[in-house]
Amino acid sequence: MLEDVLPAAIAAGAVAILVTVLIERYGGVVGGALGTVPTTIVPAVAGMASAQGDAELMESLSVVPAGMLVNAIFLSVWIFLPSRLEGLPLNRSLALTAMSALVVWAVVGTVAVLAIGSAQDGGASPESIAAAGIAMTGAFGLILGWSPGEAPSGSESVGASVLLARGGMAATAIGASVWVAGLGYPLVAGLASVFPAIFLTSMVALWISQGPSVPRGAAAPMLLGGGSVGVYAIVAMTAIGDYGMAMGSVVAWAVAVVGWSLPSYAFLNWRSRAVGSND
Repeated sequence: MLEDVLPAAIAAGAVAILVTVLIERYGGVVGGALGTVPTTIVPAVAGMASAQGDAELMESLSVVPAGMLVNAIFLSVWIFLPSRLEGLPLNRSLALTAMSALVVWAVVGTVAVLAIGSAQDGGASPESIAAAGIAMTGAFGLILGWSPGEAPSGSESVGASVLLARGGMAATAIGASVWVAGLGYPLVAGLASVFPAIFLTSMVALWISQGPSVPRGAAAPMLLGGGSVGVYAIVAMTAIGDYGMAMGSVVAWAVAVVGWSLPSYAFLNWRSRAVGSND
């Protein structure tokens, strides 16, 4: 089990650090959209594939797009709640926003897993469940991305201790998903594989170092860009079986980036320019 968990956890930690640097350096739109290309999901899927059978892996992958919808709702808390807490000290506002977002994620995630389990019992295929999740995530992302908030480049560097904390949280979440898969809970493992460790630690780290404007501006791009993870999952359902884990992952990653990440970035960049020209 440890040989499945450790590689996935280490890769996830490295990516978590990179995402913060991207958002900090290039601003919320670029960092948020391009920082959400399928990354931690790749080692997570490899680990889950080693820890469980093919049928269980398909169940886990079917949850990933719905999990990204849950993450989109999680990120929407960061868009709408801080403006309603402006009278509070920044530290207290951050704590309330983070706790509220996590509670929302847990509640909606539980409902999603139960609904997917019920759909499977009713005869729904993993592919149809995944496709529904992608469609809903895309629609939600387009709506919130139509009028993106201000997403400036960061003015201060994120400290090394914060970056390491982010990497540790992401590593723990992805490692846990592989561990849960090995215990025989594929639906829970699929949801755990997209636990918003990177989103959460991005929001917290950027809030601490830059103030609330950068994370608030990055949330909508992250929300839409994160749909690429769901695309990766649904393509991987077929590609891994046809080409094997390594080449199947490459194919799924390429389709997700070309078919989702790049169009999402173009859309968000266009909407940012359009909103800016109207101000």
